[in-house]
Amino acid sequence: MTELELRESVIDACQRMNLLGINQGNSGNISVRCGKQMLISPSAVPYDRLEPHMIASMPIEGPYGAWQGSHRPSTEWRFHLDIMRARSEVSAIVHSHPTFATVLAIAHRDIEACHYMIAAFGGDNIRCAPYAVFGSEELSALTVDALRDRMGCLLANHGMVVLGETLDKAMWRAVELESIARQYYYALLLGSPHILSAADIEATLSKFSSYGIIDDAEQERGAGRVGD
Repeated sequence: MTELELRESVIDACQRMNLLGINQGNSGNISVRCGKQMLISPSAVPYDRLEPHMIASMPIEGPYGAWQGSHRPSTEWRFHLDIMRARSEVSAIVHSHPTFATVLAIAHRDIEACHYMIAAFGGDNIRCAPYAVFGSEELSALTVDALRDRMGCLLANHGMVVLGETLDKAMWRAVELESIARQYYYALLLGSPHILSAADIEATLSKFSSYGIIDDAEQERGAGRVGD
C-alpha cells in the first residue's frame, strides 16, 4: 500500500470502530507501520472529520517523540511507538474503549481461557496491565509488558490494545476481544466458568498454524470465528 492508502486505511478503521461497537466517540486511536515511519491518528479530532493529511507521522527509529503533520499525534503515541519498536512483526495497533473489555479492565481482571478463540491472542489468557495515567511513560512500559507473547491486552480502568500483522487483522482481533470479554462477563455472572486447560489452548494454537488465524472473508466482515 502507498502512504496515502495507509493514511486512508487508518481513517476508515477509526470510523469503523464506532460502527462495530468497539469504541465511542473519538476516544480510541490507531497506528500502522509505513516503512520506517509510524502513521497514527491525531489527537482530539472527530473521526468523521479526519483527512489523510491529519494523520501524524513519527519515526520508529530516530528522535523519540518527533512527529510531522498538520495535527499532533494521539496522546497515546508512546505505547504505539514503543510496541512498534519492540515488535517488528506488528504492522498495526488498535486501542479502544469497548464496554465489556473495559468493565473487566475496571475490575483489574485478566481474561482466562473461557473460549478457544483466546488462542488468537497468542496464549491461554489476555492480561490486564496495571493502571497508569494515560499517555505516560509508565503506561507504555506496562502495556508493552502485558503484551509479552500476546497480541492483545486490557489496560486497567482504561480499555484495550490489540496488535495485528495487518490493520485488518488488528481490527478483527479488536472485535474478537470484545466478544470474548462479553462472554466471560456473562459467564462470571453465572458463577465459576469452566476454563480451558493449557493443553486445550496449545492444541488450538497448533491448529491455527496449519491454516492461518482468519481468512479473507472474515477480514472483510471484521468478525467471525475460526472453526465455526
